[in-house]
Amino acid sequence: MHDTRIRVSGPGAGGTPHVQKLARYLGALLAVLATVLLVAPVAGAQGTGETIHGTLEFQDAPVQGVTITVTSADGEEIGTAQTAADGTWEVPVPGPGDYTVVLDAATLPSTAPGVVRDTIETTVNPQQRKVVLFRVGTPEGDGEPSPGETSTPTDDEDESVTGTESGGAESEAGEDVTVTSGNNQLLQLFVSGLRFGLILGLAGLGLSLVFGTTGLTNFAHGELIVFGAVAALLLNQAGMPVLVAALLATVLSAVFGWGQDRGFWRPLRKKPTGLIALMIISIGVSLFLRYLTQFIIGGGRETYDEYTFQSPISIGPASITVRDLVIMGICVALLAAVALALTRTRIGKATRAVADNPALAAASGINVDRVITVVWTVGTGLAGLSGIFFGMIQGVDYLMGMRILLLVFAATILGGLGTAWGAMVGALVVGIFIEMSAYVVPSELKTAGVLVVLILILLVRPQGILGRRERIG
Repeated sequence: MHDTRIRVSGPGAGGTPHVQKLARYLGALLAVLATVLLVAPVAGAQGTGETIHGTLEFQDAPVQGVTITVTSADGEEIGTAQTAADGTWEVPVPGPGDYTVVLDAATLPSTAPGVVRDTIETTVNPQQRKVVLFRVGTPEGDGEPSPGETSTPTDDEDESVTGTESGGAESEAGEDVTVTSGNNQLLQLFVSGLRFGLILGLAGLGLSLVFGTTGLTNFAHGELIVFGAVAALLLNQAGMPVLVAALLATVLSAVFGWGQDRGFWRPLRKKPTGLIALMIISIGVSLFLRYLTQFIIGGGRETYDEYTFQSPISIGPASITVRDLVIMGICVALLAAVALALTRTRIGKATRAVADNPALAAASGINVDRVITVVWTVGTGLAGLSGIFFGMIQGVDYLMGMRILLLVFAATILGGLGTAWGAMVGALVVGIFIEMSAYVVPSELKTAGVLVVLILILLVRPQGILGRRERIG
């Protein structure tokens, strides 16, 4: 007797485990997003509703016993607070709206010369703990700032960190560096550009490595930078110290990158989906994450409650803050670590092999999918950390990724798209050129100037500074 049973095969039968696997990875990705969305309200349950708070310091020491008053837009007094032993203060407000925060300069200790600006107007969004930072120093109108002070006046977090509401990341890179005249000004601009270039190189590594291993031009990379900054901001607003929030946000960024690759980029590569389609998908992901960020933090600019303002220290003829020195040191260490990992470790050599020829790498026994997942994880983690550094310098807003992305693309293309070393070199060139060009051109034209240089270099060397020449056709 013959067996008349029909054996069913094809996507419908064999695809169920793959669907379940995809569902698990999508669930993990949504869990990362939910963690960022929910951890701040849960951890921040210590406060009720909206508040205005800050920390008052002078020469890196807390200032105690200073009276700070908050009034509404129509002049009604909302509340008064005195700075505690650690310099912190907080005033609950009845709800979202515009408020005026006034520091009573008469209550400052005799060791403090005054306050640069004693009145700050700010806007509080729903369920927001607004950070307002006063800067102790020579009052406005009393002459030039002392050599230990920067020339930028302190304002509320929507204005003081950026200087201009529409300014991009590149226009704010040198804000905390004292700028003088002549040769000193060139040196200060060089230091500022070096700092900006190092952070930009950290941001561009992931973009370059993802392109090198997958061919994907990821237009959502700017939002990956913002993800780290926003995650750290939410954790900081929930009461976590900035340094701890930064470490946890970097880990969350790495997990977010892993979840993206396992959740939808890998399944799309398996289809296979064309590179143009993948690029369009990345644009959609970018728009989704951008406006999700706007929904979470609002349309204004936020700052962390630590390390936003510091008095610079002098190193020879240059002046720079301790915060910026630490940021630059971390960037140098991480860039060097990535460079060594790519040349000395097995996963680094496998990454270079996949970037050279994925099919040959797979035939040689290299797990290409695993390598790409590692690249996504590490690259997104570094991008998130660079976003935290940008947030410390210029504040956090939902459009910062869109502004930074143009410069990240310029740096990676200039250095050689798809090469890690090219991203590092290109970022340094872009960062230093942007800042030093402000010596001869208006600040509004700095970005345009670097794009002109990019075009000129590509006309001479189309593959970029460190890129390889390829045969077409």
